[in-house]
Amino acid sequence: SKAEMRHTCRGTINLATANITVEDSCNFIISNGGAQTYHLKASSEVERQRWVTALELAKAKAVKMLEESDDSGDESVSQTDKTELQSTLRTLSSKVEDLSTCNDLIAKHGTALQRSLSELETLRLPADSTEKIKQVNERATLFRITSNAMINACRDFLLLAQTHSKKWQKSLQHERDQRIRLEETLEQLAKQHNHLERAFRGATVLPAGTAGTGGSAKDPCCATKGDLSDEDDDNEFFDAPEIIPVPESLGHKRTGSNISGTSSDISLDEQYKHQVEDTKKEKRTRIPYKPNYSLNLWSIMKNCIGKELSKIPMPVNFNEPLSMLQRLTEDLEYHELLDRAAKCESSLEQLCYVAAFTVSSYSTTVFRTSKPFNPLLGETFELDRLEENGYRSLCEQVVSHHPPAAAHHADSKHGWTLRQEIKITSKFRGKYLSIMPLGTIHCVFHSSGNHYTWKKVTTTVHNIIVGKLWIDQSGEIEIINHKTGDKCNLKFVPYSYFSRDVARKVTGEVTDPTGKVHFVLLGTWDEKMDCYKVTAGPGDNGAEGRQRAHEAEDSRVLLWKRNPLPKYAENMYYFSELALTLNAPEGGTAPTDSRRRPDQRLMENGRWDEANAEKQRLEEKQRLSRKRREAEAARATEDGTPHAPYKPLWFERRKDPVTQELTHIYKGGYWESKEKQDWSLCPDIF
Repeated sequence: SKAEMRHTCRGTINLATANITVEDSCNFIISNGGAQTYHLKASSEVERQRWVTALELAKAKAVKMLEESDDSGDESVSQTDKTELQSTLRTLSSKVEDLSTCNDLIAKHGTALQRSLSELETLRLPADSTEKIKQVNERATLFRITSNAMINACRDFLLLAQTHSKKWQKSLQHERDQRIRLEETLEQLAKQHNHLERAFRGATVLPAGTAGTGGSAKDPCCATKGDLSDEDDDNEFFDAPEIIPVPESLGHKRTGSNISGTSSDISLDEQYKHQVEDTKKEKRTRIPYKPNYSLNLWSIMKNCIGKELSKIPMPVNFNEPLSMLQRLTEDLEYHELLDRAAKCESSLEQLCYVAAFTVSSYSTTVFRTSKPFNPLLGETFELDRLEENGYRSLCEQVVSHHPPAAAHHADSKHGWTLRQEIKITSKFRGKYLSIMPLGTIHCVFHSSGNHYTWKKVTTTVHNIIVGKLWIDQSGEIEIINHKTGDKCNLKFVPYSYFSRDVARKVTGEVTDPTGKVHFVLLGTWDEKMDCYKVTAGPGDNGAEGRQRAHEAEDSRVLLWKRNPLPKYAENMYYFSELALTLNAPEGGTAPTDSRRRPDQRLMENGRWDEANAEKQRLEEKQRLSRKRREAEAARATEDGTPHAPYKPLWFERRKDPVTQELTHIYKGGYWESKEKQDWSLCPDIF
């Protein structure tokens, strides 16, 4: 029950998509085919069967509820509830009327029966017959009293139901009216804010334009870069970058040249081949500029409050032309930190570089407020930088929903392996959006055998409806070396307008198994991380030693510094140099590779209307595949036949030997298939 969840619940599982299998006479398993599996043991075979039956019934009910709730908004639900309530009351009223009729008939026939019995008593009958008639008479009277009581109870129940129904309807209508008023107020506020913002920009940009047009001729696609940066300087105290929607006066106008590199009548496949030829020799440094399309954000978001983000049908206007798999690969932007860590002889120093690598993965998020594409089930992304940087990486979408999960594996010839399975859960809360990545990241160094694990922090996108969008990271990360017992605790300090502290601050301590602090880390997640060696003098306690470490500038080591963004990045979704290359077409990749995803390619080329239509087609195709799999599983359950759940192609789900968690681990075969160009096992997802 919901009450028990506060103190005894060990976890939850969605029954609508769960598989219930019997293991032996007393054991059974519930699994969602993804990250969750529960092994349950009953005290006897009878009890096990009771549980399995109850769960199967609950699953059937959950599937039915899921089907009923699909594609239905709040208004339609409340209207359905109201209609259903009225229908139920009408049925109740009808049944009570039937009971009343029955009562009248019972009373009539009961009176007649008693009269007949009384007449029988007056007749001269044997003594035993008179006694029997008296008993029957008493029972008939008792039956009539009971039926009258039942009818009265039914009438009271109907009266109560009608009274409360009026109260419920009144309360519901009040809540609905309040919600509509709130929506209208917020929409009006958003419009006023937009109007004021445009007026302010118009006032600040016009004088700059009259003063001269120096610099505008350098790049016609970014004529007002100076104006944008000036505005950022003026508003620096907000600690929030200027990102979303750029007005027509500042944005880049759509032209035939930037919408697509080729004529629109050429097919997407031909464009892809053409672009592959162009990008074989060198990595690209530019992508088509982001078109300036206006969109009423509130009209979409007002119906999404409290919902899981992955269930909201979003147009590509909120996306960036990269998938979640490519964003995951961006964690490797500062791979040289792991290369340096692999050379460290001291495990404590190595841990400092691993901590810096962990922080560096957030540096690309500071301006990136657009949403990456949700990968389709079976979608993959490879990044082969073995020749240039010594590593190659593979991602695969292993679970499609509840929550979606992606597995990632990267190997380096410099002596390290990085692997992770990340499930993204997110909630829209009206003013802000919380993104919670779940899952453990593993980093193993081959020569020393040091095995590190850590988890990601929560990302929050603020000012979703009104104001400038800005991103913050908050929470703590504990990095553990499972071989030596060394630990590093990183704290991401949440931004506060009233704090005098530096924004986006990250602090950390590297400790040995005894808890003694050896290094102090200090920096910001968007700029750099420094390391200070703690040298505790005689009589120093831990706090004094840490304080002295901060003051000892000569012991400071710069672990990591963010690379500058490419020129005109603000027109290219604020992509880093690595991000600009990720969606560049490459020959020989799997047919499931994100680079081949048509809606993403159309969006990158500026053809957003076509991209939206293509996105809907792909999502509908995936939805039908999922329903087909669920129907097959349900059929197998009914028939009692074994059913194999969906299995990823390049990863397999097994227990991690270090953390004991069930996770998807790379099973090999991808790079061999690429070498042979044998993609016969790949599903058709695009």
